[in-house]
Amino acid sequence: MSINKTYAVFGLGRYGRAVAEELLKSGAEVLAIDMNMEVVSSLSSVFPVCKCADVTDTDAIEQLGIGEFDTVIIAMSNSLEATVMAITLCKEAGVKNVIVKCSTEMHRKIFLKVGADKVIFPEKDSGIRLARNLLSAGFSEMMELSEDLSMIEIEVKEDWVGKNLIELCLRKKYSVNVVAIRKGDSVITEIEPSVPLEKGTRLIVIADVRKIKKLK
Repeated sequence: MSINKTYAVFGLGRYGRAVAEELLKSGAEVLAIDMNMEVVSSLSSVFPVCKCADVTDTDAIEQLGIGEFDTVIIAMSNSLEATVMAITLCKEAGVKNVIVKCSTEMHRKIFLKVGADKVIFPEKDSGIRLARNLLSAGFSEMMELSEDLSMIEIEVKEDWVGKNLIELCLRKKYSVNVVAIRKGDSVITEIEPSVPLEKGTRLIVIADVRKIKKLK
């Protein structure tokens, strides 16, 4: 898998580390950051680029070049104020996609208000799922059905346009089962497999998450 986007992860607790490790494992460029020097020292062998920095400081954000990253994941849970400041500085630096770990509904509203693009409520292994979603450009995970299976919405690829589902053999080639087709705001569940796919439509499929990267 070729990963061209760059990621910075603020906070290397259980969730932040899970995100960073999964991104790194998949070949992405990752900058791992924590404000605790002991944490950074213990993980320096795990992450090629692991920095101790105060991400609530404007100069630190500038020196780290955070504005050049495609996505920043803020996984700090110890301070509402620190998270708000980090979100603000990232958006001021020009980061287009800021994703924030959240613990309460009130915090979610605050984080969105100050500029967060997406807010995540952590649960078991959610850091790994977030990383997989970030890495799967064009994929949107709708529902996790089991540890291995998810319902996922995917774009109709360029070379699929004009072909029908019978010709594409998606189940055989990619281990995915098409359950619906989305056209704009309409979702079609009564699928006619002989009808050619149109540009701009999306497929809702049940897929084995371990094999979904074959679609790349």
